[in-house]
Amino acid sequence: MAQQYPPYIWHNGAIKPWADATVHVMAHALHYGSSVFEGIRCYETDKGPAIFRLTDHNKRLLHSAKIYDIALPYSLDDINAACRAVVKANAFKQCYLRPVAFRGLGGFGLSAQTPTDVAVACWDMGAYLGAGVLEQGIDACVSSWQRFAPNTIPAGAKAGGNYLSGQLIAREARRLGFGEGIALASTGLLSEGAGENLFLVFDGALHTTPVSAALLNGITRNTLITLARTHGIDVVERDIPREYLYLCDELFMCGTAAEITPIRSVDGKPVGAGKPGPVTQRMQQLFFGLFDGSTADRWGWLEAL
Repeated sequence: MAQQYPPYIWHNGAIKPWADATVHVMAHALHYGSSVFEGIRCYETDKGPAIFRLTDHNKRLLHSAKIYDIALPYSLDDINAACRAVVKANAFKQCYLRPVAFRGLGGFGLSAQTPTDVAVACWDMGAYLGAGVLEQGIDACVSSWQRFAPNTIPAGAKAGGNYLSGQLIAREARRLGFGEGIALASTGLLSEGAGENLFLVFDGALHTTPVSAALLNGITRNTLITLARTHGIDVVERDIPREYLYLCDELFMCGTAAEITPIRSVDGKPVGAGKPGPVTQRMQQLFFGLFDGSTADRWGWLEAL
């Protein structure tokens, strides 16, 4: 099915028709990957549409821009307001948002001074990895591509160029018939998925790799750690060898796009019973409960339009 585009987008300070948000082919970001972005979801809640952790996401956008020395012409409040405005302009009750800031047309060198363009798009998006995966899970594989080594590319920034790594991992997995790929760090230890963080379950506790494992410190990851600890589920952040993917009781990926996607097998080996397990299902219940009101939002994560 062809992608369906919404009528409007926010671009450089104004709501405009989607087709009018154009960029020159010689923009710096197109050639050098000099962009930073966020992925955010707006959910239809029991109190109306709300953007999940909007401020936390856009704070990370500013932090990513700082790492790459991309000067943003808009404040945090401005970008938050742009996100709300574009959802309202398109009359969405639930959607995925993409704020992006990038070096535009200017000089042609790596360190050229250019203006910074900023846009916020939103569109309708269901389960990122396909229909039914949240209930049934996916089959994953360990990729032949490793994540970048420390002090090479900063994994803590959500930058466009970083996602060339994720593209290699994801496309290899699809080519081999898997739902998603899992990457190792340059140490040979577990890192994360192509664009998702990982949680393994052992004896009822969640185990996840640390931010030092060449991964993005995901906001959904932080959400699940917080929810788990609040509801009596132990969380352990530690280095994890590859083979523990085969030995854990349960395994799932998480991210704004992927939400909480169970993994039922890795490299053809079943994980646990080969289907989503009780801890995974409990975490789904707690997470999605934020939006139907069955999980109390004690942290002010739901930000109304």
